[in-house]
Amino acid sequence: MNWRFDNKFFTSLNKLIDMFLLTLLWFLFSLPIFTIGASSTAMYYTVNKVLKRETGYLWKEYWGSFKSNFKQATVIWIIFLAFALWMVADFFILRQFAIVGYGWGKAYGVFFVSLILEIIVWMYVYPNIARFENTNLQIVKNAAWMAVIHLPQTLIMVVALIALALLVYAWPVTILIVPTIYIGIKNLVMEKIFRRYMSKEDLEKEEKKDQEIR
Repeated sequence: MNWRFDNKFFTSLNKLIDMFLLTLLWFLFSLPIFTIGASSTAMYYTVNKVLKRETGYLWKEYWGSFKSNFKQATVIWIIFLAFALWMVADFFILRQFAIVGYGWGKAYGVFFVSLILEIIVWMYVYPNIARFENTNLQIVKNAAWMAVIHLPQTLIMVVALIALALLVYAWPVTILIVPTIYIGIKNLVMEKIFRRYMSKEDLEKEEKKDQEIR
């Protein structure tokens, strides 16, 4: 009996295994917490190159992106994390004041909204780091700009995040692949956005690579 390992079943199985391995890498490299930025950047890069374009090797591409983007992604992530912790602390403190009757305590809503906005901007930050070379400030500015200008796409990614979070809540075992699934969905959305800002030369290079892969 001859087994064909290039049929749809084995191709799908291979994809599933890659998704599991990539999720595992993301969890392992995110454990120190301060490395989440670099780990997420590497995950996006690997999804785009290995899972989408089917070129390169999972570990090699992940590790290469993690190393090359570590400093920038970590600096931006730590700043975002510090602001997030500050807003969470103020949210709970002011909420307690509001509960006991202080009217000004109701300002806790401002910090809640600010935290949501920061999370949304971060959703655009690490894909930008993975795909483009720029200064830290410009990366954040571009991410914030894209999040606002492309609001429908932003909402799609937020809804996808919530839906997948609910999926994990209902079936915890799906946590083994859901992070990669989410980045895959985000990749489909983000790459269409990125193409609007890429130069003609960069677009031609991307198309040439895609043709070589096919």
